[in-house]
Amino acid sequence: MIIRQLVYLDALAREKHFRRAAEACHVSQPTLSAAIVQLEEELGVMIVERGRRFQGFTKEGEVVLAHARRILAEAEVMKESVAELREGIGGRIRLGAIPTALPMIAHITAPFSDRYPAVSLTVLSLTSQEIQQGIDDFELDIGLTYLDNEPLDRVISKPIYQEAYLLLTREDGPLGGRETISWAEAAEQKLCLLTADMQNRRIIDGIFRSVGAAPRPAIETNSIFNLCSHAGIRGVCSIVSLQLLEFFGLPLGTRALRLIQPEAQRTVGLIVADRQPMAPLARNLMTMTLPIADAGLPRQPATR
Repeated sequence: MIIRQLVYLDALAREKHFRRAAEACHVSQPTLSAAIVQLEEELGVMIVERGRRFQGFTKEGEVVLAHARRILAEAEVMKESVAELREGIGGRIRLGAIPTALPMIAHITAPFSDRYPAVSLTVLSLTSQEIQQGIDDFELDIGLTYLDNEPLDRVISKPIYQEAYLLLTREDGPLGGRETISWAEAAEQKLCLLTADMQNRRIIDGIFRSVGAAPRPAIETNSIFNLCSHAGIRGVCSIVSLQLLEFFGLPLGTRALRLIQPEAQRTVGLIVADRQPMAPLARNLMTMTLPIADAGLPRQPATR
């Protein structure tokens, strides 16, 4: 019974609405509400702030919720471990990836799906902070994020590739005949950059600061595809990752210049929660994924 109560509590935390939480659990709202009341009585604390609508959790409720999620995650690991022994690898794995890493995801998921066809994968585009939170809250099994820029807590990591940076500009523009450009000179251009909630943008801002520059982007976007498309606008340049262009090729009519002074890179890799035993699905994905540079990808952006 306790597991069912914790499932209801977790659903309420996710949905923030009693009716929607009950629907997510395929039970009636009175059933879900009664189970949570029973849990409160068993623990001797108020878990949910009382009101006509869901108003949040009490301080005690937040503690109960954190333990509930940990218990549910451990119960799922137990089920996966037993099923692995009896039936082989199966189930579902939830992977969160930073937007700039999305072009590389197939190099991770495709080999895994080939080896474990009974496993379904859910891939979500999330910021690095959302990935850390998802790992902490047991809502993600594994993440693909930056490893060496902002601190990561309570995780085990595995480097996968080095993200490098290029300035994307019109081929017929004033920079179209060049091969390289310094970060200081790039700061003087009319730039399209990712929004400030993206760690990629914070990395780029940090590199600009290291050369004493502080550009004011003309265009900000949370889409890596918009970065490429805006570089086709006369007078606008975008800073993109080398890996993005290796995967999609250069947009028609554009040219990529290598950013130098400094030649900056950041490590992108897989992370899982630092808990033992590790969930079988996450463990197998971590184990079998090789550094992408070893997979034979071209090291220079493709051209048309």
